[in-house]
Amino acid sequence: MPISAPERSLLEVRGLEAGYGKIAVLHGVELGIGAGEVVALLGPNGAGKTTLLRALSGLLPVTAGSVTFDGQALTNASPRDAARAGMVHVIEGHRVFTQISVADNLELAGYDLPRGERAARIEEALAFFPEIAAKRRDRGGALSGGQQQMLAVAQGLVRRPKLLMLDEPSAGLSPVLLDRVLGVVRELCAKGTSVLLVEQLIEKTLAVSHRVYAMAQGRIVLAADAKEEDLPHRLERAYFGEDVPTALHA
Repeated sequence: MPISAPERSLLEVRGLEAGYGKIAVLHGVELGIGAGEVVALLGPNGAGKTTLLRALSGLLPVTAGSVTFDGQALTNASPRDAARAGMVHVIEGHRVFTQISVADNLELAGYDLPRGERAARIEEALAFFPEIAAKRRDRGGALSGGQQQMLAVAQGLVRRPKLLMLDEPSAGLSPVLLDRVLGVVRELCAKGTSVLLVEQLIEKTLAVSHRVYAMAQGRIVLAADAKEEDLPHRLERAYFGEDVPTALHA
């Protein structure tokens, strides 16, 4: 069962709007995440989940609304500033550098850190994934798809995030490797790191989450406790406009 959610707020999103050029995608999105909390972000393809993560991490301009992170305004912060504040976004599709080694991929993730601290953080990140620690001298392109996904998560961990945003980490992973990644989510939570988890595999996602938000057509259509017994049915109704959101911000 998920660990009980903490009380201290880490991320507050209010009235967020964003899109691509003249195409509006997000419409007044509101959500909150507590410190040390795992929050699932669910929804059908095209609901706006990836767009929301891109807007939060500075990869996409915010046209209205606000983002407050750990007490500071981060609306329209640059990706570098967002990462330095502790908000780390692992992009869908295991984006790694295929022509350089696993170790060099991780070195790049901590490029702005003092050498000694960077080395310590790399070992810390690799400790979560023995599969890629054993291949640290191999090129990124020599890894399997699942191992590249692990490397992408490890790159995020080098930043020691306060909030780790994972966009569909199950992509390209076998069930066994996905369970390994979700096990890391549990470990991070136990150590006080918050996680925003975008996934299509609802049952596995809810098993590691405290709360869940559901999106449809660029809006939050449901906010609920992940332990609710009727949640799968509520999610289905919410996707088709038959449910009413419940305010359960951290």
